[in-house]
Amino acid sequence: MQRSCRSLSRLLVSQRGFCTSTKGAESEKLVASVLFERLPVVIPKIDPLVYGFQEFSFRWRQQFRRAYPEEFLKKSDARGKGEYQIDFVPAPRITEADKANDKRSLQRALDRRLYLLLYGDAYGTPKGQPAWHFPEKVYKSEETLRKCAESALESVIGDLSHTYFVGNAPMGHIAMPPTENNNKDIQSFKRFFFKSQVIATNKVNIKCKDFVWVTKDELLEYFPEHNEYLTKMIIS
Repeated sequence: MQRSCRSLSRLLVSQRGFCTSTKGAESEKLVASVLFERLPVVIPKIDPLVYGFQEFSFRWRQQFRRAYPEEFLKKSDARGKGEYQIDFVPAPRITEADKANDKRSLQRALDRRLYLLLYGDAYGTPKGQPAWHFPEKVYKSEETLRKCAESALESVIGDLSHTYFVGNAPMGHIAMPPTENNNKDIQSFKRFFFKSQVIATNKVNIKCKDFVWVTKDELLEYFPEHNEYLTKMIIS
C-alpha cells in the first residue's frame, strides 16, 4: 500500500511539473500595490427610487395598522419631552474641502470612499518621469507578499497603527508587459493589489512629493488604460 502511494505521488509531481528553482522567476518581478481607502463617514443619500418605495410602503402599512385610543397616543407623544431635551443639529454634508475641491484633504466626499494616489517615480515608468500610482514596492526578501505591501504603505505614512489590511491575499493583479515607453532594464512584471483602510483618524501624514484622495470615479481618470479592470476590482 505504501509503495503504491509513493509511486502515485511521484507520478503526480512529474505530471504537474513542480519546481523549487527561482531562476525562471528572476526575470519577472512582483510588485505589491496598496489600495488605501477611507470608508464613508456619513450614510449615503437614499436613491430617489428607494425613497419612493419606502414612502409607498409606509403609507400602505398605515392602512392596516392597529387603531389606538387618543389618550394612549397623547401619552406616547409626551414621552421624552422633559427638561433635559437636547436639540440635535446634524453636521453639513458639504464641507469646506468640498467647496474648495481640496483633494489633499480627507474631509471631502464624506458619503463616498476615498483612495490614496501618489505622484512620483513608479515602477515600470521611465526614470525622471513621475506618474500617479498607488503605494507600491517591489517584492524582494519579505516573508510574504502582504508583508511587502505593508512595508510599501509604511514607507509612505510612517505608521500603520491607524490602518487595517483586509485579508492576507491580494484582491487582484495585473500582468504588465514591457512597452516601448518603459525603461530597457524593466521587463514584464505583475502588480498585485492589497486593500487597506484608514481606521480611527481623519488625518494621515503622507510622505510624498504630491498626493490626492479621490473617489472611484476620479481615480479612473488617472488610469484610463486600466479603466475596465479597476472598475471591476474596486467595489464602491
